[in-house]
Amino acid sequence: MPPSARLTLHAPSLDATHAIAAAIAGLSRAGDVIVLAGEMGAGKTAFAQGFGRALGVADPITSPTFTLVHSYDSPMVTLHHADIYRLEQYAEVADLALGELSEFDGIVLVEWGDLVSALLGEHLEVRLVMPDFVLEPDDDDAARVPVARDIVLTPGGAPWASRWERLERAVAPWRVPC
Repeated sequence: MPPSARLTLHAPSLDATHAIAAAIAGLSRAGDVIVLAGEMGAGKTAFAQGFGRALGVADPITSPTFTLVHSYDSPMVTLHHADIYRLEQYAEVADLALGELSEFDGIVLVEWGDLVSALLGEHLEVRLVMPDFVLEPDDDDAARVPVARDIVLTPGGAPWASRWERLERAVAPWRVPC
């Protein structure tokens, strides 16, 4: 993996976002911290839903904006889904002990984690970007929600180095040519 490794993917639908998340979940292991970055509404929680489903989480995965961290049991690992959007100081983030949550068979997904990535140690950054305004009806057909997005993967440390080639193969169907 080159030091400036980065993968840019295009997810034309919510299903594609879930599939990309599932591909990454399939290569994730206990101890991983995955930073979910992007603007409000870019799809961070949607990514977490696809990721959790791929790990076998049976409970509905919802945004932990007000509770800060939701933990979900799966047959393989415990998935901890954190949202630090409302935290105002680094000390508040440190108090969550997100690194410790990844220990003992845990994987941590941190929404808005790019704001404090230095506190999170080695991680994979998953940046979700809304490139256009492709719209699709939601369940009740009363509102329309954006569904297409780009997803940029950037390793932040060594843990993903040994998995990078497998990650490239796993997400190849959505890769944007350089």
